Amino acid sequence: MVSKRFIAKRLLLLIPVLFGVATLVFAILQLAPGNPARVIAGQRATEEAVRQIENQLGLNDPIYIQYGRFLVDAAQFQFGNSFVIDKDATVQQLLQTRIPVTLELALYGQLIGIFLGIPLGVLSAVKQDSLTDHLTRIGALTGISVPIFWSGPLLILLLAQIFDIFPTGRRIAPIYSTPDPITGLLTVDTLLYGQYDAFFSAVHHLILPACVIGIYSMALLSRMMRSSMLEVVRQDYIRTARAKGQGIKITLMKHGFKNALIPVITVIGIQFGTLLGGAVLTETVFSLNGIGTLLVDAIEVGDYPVVQGTVLTFAFLFTLVNLGVDVTYSYLDPRIEQ
Repeated sequence: MVSKRFIAKRLLLLIPVLFGVATLVFAILQLAPGNPARVIAGQRATEEAVRQIENQLGLNDPIYIQYGRFLVDAAQFQFGNSFVIDKDATVQQLLQTRIPVTLELALYGQLIGIFLGIPLGVLSAVKQDSLTDHLTRIGALTGISVPIFWSGPLLILLLAQIFDIFPTGRRIAPIYSTPDPITGLLTVDTLLYGQYDAFFSAVHHLILPACVIGIYSMALLSRMMRSSMLEVVRQDYIRTARAKGQGIKITLMKHGFKNALIPVITVIGIQFGTLLGGAVLTETVFSLNGIGTLLVDAIEVGDYPVVQGTVLTFAFLFTLVNLGVDVTYSYLDPRIEQ
């Protein structure tokens, strides 16, 4: 059982991390070329109009005042309105509509990687140096080496264009109306509303992009699980259990698997942040309007509030995943809590 003190300690450690990320984002945008007031006013606006907007936004204030105001707004998750992408919407509203798309994509991609990569890694370790082991290692090496911007279009060409198995470019078929968001995750919301046909349509549309980012996850997890399992198999307590007459399958699953998972959990936590970053490419390839494409669009047009909010959201999600990794650690090995 994980203690509340351990969780509270980990939550407190998140504060300096987020503070550092916020400071870095503020510094980079301050050093970046361009003037936000000029972006808002337009390229043909007069200098007087630009100065007026600078005064309204406080861009003429000393840098330490701007920094303090930014930290206060970031702590409240308030970044104002978008300059360019949607001037009638706040950054918070934009993120609320885009975050579920990326989270759903990354979550299903991670699940594909976990449910395929971990069993393949265990199987490869158990059958070391066999044909199964060699094929699994070749497949894992291929999955790690293939970039998303190549595998995505290739799968679209084969499975969507040539064989017409999976659709692309939408989250759900046009004949189904998108339900009012409860969680924001389309597959979950359609189930909660009892719209089972719409649910299967959403899953059908999600399989291809989730597989694209899941292939990399599966390859890395299988490699890590194999190495960790081989290390555990050589431990003395495994030999002792085998010497007492316990079967190899029971020994590995009862004594070895739980200990072998500890370093793999680290990879899963770090990889979730990688999947969020990989979702930028996947969303672009599959025309999904998630937080990744929002960040790319905001950088291209110089929409500074959206860039700030999006980057800090990425950092916040990543720190939450790391918190989950720490909690899982202490559950698998209570000694870590000490």
